[in-house]
Amino acid sequence: MSKKRPAPSSSNFFDTFIPPPPVVRAAKPSLTPKKKPAKTAIVYCEGHFGRINGKTANGLVRHSEKYEILSVIDSEKAGQDAGEILDDEPNGISVFLDLDEALADADRVPDYFIFGISPTSGMLLPSERELVLRAIDLGMNIVNGLHEFLNDDPEFAEACAEAKVVIHDVRRPRDLKDLRVFSGRIAEVTCPRIAVLGTDCAIGKRTTATILARALNERGIKAVMISTGQTGLIQGARYGLALDTVPSQFCAGELEGKIIEAFESEDPDVILIEGQGSLSHPAYTTSSSIIRGSCPQGVVLQHAPERKHRCDFDGMPMPDPATEINLIETFANTKVIGLTLNHENMADDEISSAITGYEEELGIPVTDALTRSPERLVGMVLSAFPKIGGSVFT
Repeated sequence: MSKKRPAPSSSNFFDTFIPPPPVVRAAKPSLTPKKKPAKTAIVYCEGHFGRINGKTANGLVRHSEKYEILSVIDSEKAGQDAGEILDDEPNGISVFLDLDEALADADRVPDYFIFGISPTSGMLLPSERELVLRAIDLGMNIVNGLHEFLNDDPEFAEACAEAKVVIHDVRRPRDLKDLRVFSGRIAEVTCPRIAVLGTDCAIGKRTTATILARALNERGIKAVMISTGQTGLIQGARYGLALDTVPSQFCAGELEGKIIEAFESEDPDVILIEGQGSLSHPAYTTSSSIIRGSCPQGVVLQHAPERKHRCDFDGMPMPDPATEINLIETFANTKVIGLTLNHENMADDEISSAITGYEEELGIPVTDALTRSPERLVGMVLSAFPKIGGSVFT
């Protein structure tokens, strides 16, 4: 049954936006669940932790509702604290040389071995294959976010049967017969839908969406996040799918269906949709499906000011936010309601300068979700949708 809540409008956003107060350094927002999950895990991220291809491991160290992350494996950063590597703040998750060291630190064999690298190939290397088989032999279940489905491999299937463990191929889509095409029922979702898009892949869209969802909920505004990638699903997202494995004909419909499920089950005040890739990036078609499937009334755009070229594409310069905003608003009937920054290779004063400069240039609120108060993210949403949930927030 469709909800009767009146549909909000963001058409008055640029008339009502009041520039936020001067930027101050705030305590970093916490993404750690208040209660530790029951399932323990070691995350493998050899040679990539804290880097772009380690985004699954990076995300799990910052936030995991499903697993208690005991440690990370990366010989290049062994001996360090994972939180200090990512955010200059210790979190008690150690980085170890190899699986033996990680197991020696644990009081028992962990429940799960999570493959935390997201290589462009989407496939295991021969050395990684042997390591995963060893983890299975030790009695660890496997979480696999690659495009390669390990359950389809006879050697892995036999090893799991002998060890009585399972492999979770996170990216495996539903059976073809169950996939949905776009129906237009997204119009029944009358709460605001906000997509967190970006100017590149691996730029922090999921992290920003997660921080925003938590900040809204802590303020009493019920927010539900729709995950569209493997990392969010591994973190424990209740609603979502790995969109890049769904046949293109069904991408918009499958996302629409997930949003409707969340709306009907949760009765949220706002729905946040995690973006993938970039609309302007020719290598990532899922961005267009996210916009089409969710029909967002608002968009938060994530950008890395110091990133010179697209990930894995040295000859492809990064777009500037104004160009991406124009493309998004031309492509769909929506408004970009704010810009969020990825502060890679930036000092704090440079972040402040970028925030001020982009606000003056673009006329929209700008912040950095990881180094500035999450209230600035909340302000973006409330400036655009002041009547969320039928109440006026100030």
